[in-house]
Amino acid sequence: MQVSIAYLAVLLIWSTTPLGIVWSSESINPTMAVLLRMLIAVILGAIIIFIRNIALPWHKKALRLYSYSALGIFGGMSFSYLAATYLPSGVLSLVFGLAPVLSAILARRILAEPKISNLKKLSMLLSFIGLALVCADNFSLNSDSIYGLVFVLIAVFLFSLSSVLVKSVSLAIHPMATTVGALTLSLPLFIINWILLDGSLDTTEWQVRSIWATIYLGVFGSLIGFFAYFFVLQRLTASTVALITLITPIIALTLGSVLNNEVINQNLILGALLVTLGLAIYHWGEFVMTKSKLTLIYVKKAIVKES
Repeated sequence: MQVSIAYLAVLLIWSTTPLGIVWSSESINPTMAVLLRMLIAVILGAIIIFIRNIALPWHKKALRLYSYSALGIFGGMSFSYLAATYLPSGVLSLVFGLAPVLSAILARRILAEPKISNLKKLSMLLSFIGLALVCADNFSLNSDSIYGLVFVLIAVFLFSLSSVLVKSVSLAIHPMATTVGALTLSLPLFIINWILLDGSLDTTEWQVRSIWATIYLGVFGSLIGFFAYFFVLQRLTASTVALITLITPIIALTLGSVLNNEVINQNLILGALLVTLGLAIYHWGEFVMTKSKLTLIYVKKAIVKES
């Protein structure tokens, strides 16, 4: 697979996943919808592993990698599906855009990474102000949105924690092996979650749109999406991959408005712009400032030389 194709796949899949979650949960209980999604991904992934004879290690280090990845899959997906019953798909995507920021905070604590600069702290504050605008506007539309906010923030936290813990494991294996291994470990957790919170097998109220959304998320959102993400992560710089988190909320908000009649007003647009601006400054602000300083020095030297 070419890197450009994988990158485009991640961008499109991450942009459509929030809407898919909302649609799949319309008539299927969220715990069952996410369980079916993961079951489809595991079965198809196992078939691909078998046909292509891909090594799927189960030694101690591999199990640790799968476990850390499963934390993000199970925690992130379970709470995302619960949040989808209270929040629009565009807002879900917007909040998940803050994952790199939370990952940086956690990495500072867990991996002892360098201190976060003042510029990055400012960018974080800008993003959180934008998120506050978006959430405050949704609270006025639906008093139960507070539950959705809590659920999606827990989802983002667990997803970010998982990504940081995965960085602590140095193991070069096939991206499909990482995907299937993590999905396999997370599947029993989804089964237990469904039994405890629902346990119903009544399919009489399932609608066609929910069924197709679940199938789409199982094939693309879980299996192909995770594979493409791990593939891209191994071959591109972190800043290039981070660009995805800036673009997906914009596409997700547009899709939610066009395909699901979700309301887009001035507060939502302003909040989304602040979140995106904050993330852009976080990822590239220091680089731009350094380049600007070097350019200014070069111009000053050129002026002095001419004079």
